Amino acid sequence: MKPLEGIRVLDLSRVLAGPYCTALLADLGAEVIKLEPPAGDDYRHVGPFRDGESALFTLNNRGKKSLMLDLKDPADLALALAIADRSDVVVENFRPGVAARLGLGPEALRARNPRLVYCSISGFGQDGPLRDLPAYDLVVQAMSGLMAATGDEGGPPLKTGESVADLIAGLFASWAIMAALVGRGTTGQGATLDVAMNDALFSLLTTS
Repeated sequence: MKPLEGIRVLDLSRVLAGPYCTALLADLGAEVIKLEPPAGDDYRHVGPFRDGESALFTLNNRGKKSLMLDLKDPADLALALAIADRSDVVVENFRPGVAARLGLGPEALRARNPRLVYCSISGFGQDGPLRDLPAYDLVVQAMSGLMAATGDEGGPPLKTGESVADLIAGLFASWAIMAALVGRGTTGQGATLDVAMNDALFSLLTTS
């Protein structure tokens, strides 16, 4: 038996940070239900491709069940809410405020399901002066200070070859979710988690 068997995760995320987080949860046995818009996750259209399928999408969405829904359609939104009612975890990486406008924010979902662990992943957090800034991996690498600490001494800032801001945020999010599930076992209550890519990457710069 894997440690997260019996845990259901509703995955509202796209591209990398959120999908990487939920892929790690799926690796540990969680049932992950991924909701995709009619056009599919962006990574379905990004190569390299094999047999017509994106290797990027396949790698970061392994072990999941995909369901196509248009969350602006009332019937599809109702189905998403019904799934959330029966889930242990929700993960989303919309821009701050978008999930709430759709009716899928933490306040709405946890009012319906108090045991829910709701995790938001964004560039700079759900609150504060930077919340609305663009949050691509490269932006976070620069603003966290990582690029200034990479490359030759005295040389220009240098990005890493991998999307480390997205991946580290996904890793921290999965860790936080599992901690919240342990806490729920004691209190019976879920949690609202706010994981910022910038915070996650900055926390690793312990020798810079």
